[in-house]
Amino acid sequence: MNEQVVDISETLKYLASELNSMRQTINSQHAEICRLNRKIEAQSKEIRTLKKENSSLHKRLSKYEQPPKDSNNSSIPPSKENVKSEVIRRTNSLREKSDKPVGGQLGHQGHTRKMVDVPDELIDHSSHYCYNCGRDISALEATLEYTTQEIDMPLIVPIIKEHRHSSKVCSCGCLNRPYAPKKRGGNDVTFGKNIQALVTYLNVVQCVPYERLQSMLKTIFSIEMSQGTISNIIQMARTKAEPAIKLIKDYIRGSSVVGFDESGCYCNGRLDWSWIAQTPYSTLVFRASSRAGKVLEDQFTADVLKNITAVTDRHAAYFALDFKEHQIWLAHILRELQYLNELDPNQDWSKKVEELLKEAIHKRNESPSKKIDATSWLKKLDDLLKLSLGHLKKDFDRLRKGLIKRKDYIFNFLENPDIPSNNNGSERGIRKLKIKQKISGTFRSDNGADAFMTLHSITDTAWKNDQSPFDAILALF
Repeated sequence: MNEQVVDISETLKYLASELNSMRQTINSQHAEICRLNRKIEAQSKEIRTLKKENSSLHKRLSKYEQPPKDSNNSSIPPSKENVKSEVIRRTNSLREKSDKPVGGQLGHQGHTRKMVDVPDELIDHSSHYCYNCGRDISALEATLEYTTQEIDMPLIVPIIKEHRHSSKVCSCGCLNRPYAPKKRGGNDVTFGKNIQALVTYLNVVQCVPYERLQSMLKTIFSIEMSQGTISNIIQMARTKAEPAIKLIKDYIRGSSVVGFDESGCYCNGRLDWSWIAQTPYSTLVFRASSRAGKVLEDQFTADVLKNITAVTDRHAAYFALDFKEHQIWLAHILRELQYLNELDPNQDWSKKVEELLKEAIHKRNESPSKKIDATSWLKKLDDLLKLSLGHLKKDFDRLRKGLIKRKDYIFNFLENPDIPSNNNGSERGIRKLKIKQKISGTFRSDNGADAFMTLHSITDTAWKNDQSPFDAILALF
């Protein structure tokens, strides 16, 4: 009996020892599990961070996997292109290669400079001594073998004109002066209208900055002129151009079809917007602080816009205005389609839309004055826009939605021969401002910016009417 009690006690001790060992094992395992859970949580957090970073990097790198956007396949202006894209654009032609040989074609009438009958100066070239024996032959009669003519210009030296202002007293006692009285403190030496017109022409038409213009006048024309005087001349030209600008604005207000465009311009350290309204025979460029459609309402009034068909891009500001009708530039759409063709060469949706638009333009070019029913063209476009593009990249669906939103304004140029399918005139007219900005970087003052745009309106209008821009500026003075 005693042995059994001892056996139970030993057994209980053993069981207690085992339980204690198991408890220690469980505690150790629990600690290990907690450590592993903390490690798993840390790794999960790290994985989430890496996934987020990977997604961000993938998004940033995706643009390098896609074809680069430039002025040929997007709305990016040439001034914003990188150097590589600019080189490709300048060395590649958008025209399709033909089977004709390079150069002048068979039967093409060539042109060359013609010699004038009465030259301004005669220069004889003959020998004065014998190249063989050295004898003097200057007195011998020369035989004319051939003549050439050289076009050159004399050294440019300014002409100083002195104006003498005299008065006469009539027998009736009246003092007659055919000139304005001299201004108090006025300068006795001024610049003539030819020099003023040249300064304005070089700055506005040729985009020569003040500092370079000052150097050019001194080096080539021997004229000392400060940059302040250059600025005063241009501001005076702007003031004298105001009546002509009013006539241009009135002409545009009375036009049935007007092209509009806008582009950013830096002025006095801030971003402003340069606007253009133009027709085949007139150009009006002006500056505003906003890109909203209200700018056009302030410039032309809402009643005038109701009678105008606007040729524009798909900028929402134009469609917020109450125009009589709209026409979207097809050139912008064709550039976007070109990008989609490069983005996915295996699909044919963008190629079909591109082909449809080009056929419509070709149809108009074949019959420039004929009204063409656009119903069938809209039907073909609708069929293409109804196709599902879910299997393609999001750029395709983005363009499709944009075309659906503005599809009623794509083929209006077929119905009305006066409406162009492009807005090349607006882009050409506003390009001068981008060239000026690329050369000078920015306009330093509001007055300088407004003067440039006013005078550019004058010169571009003159060019459209086959007139010399320089003569147009000269007429202001």
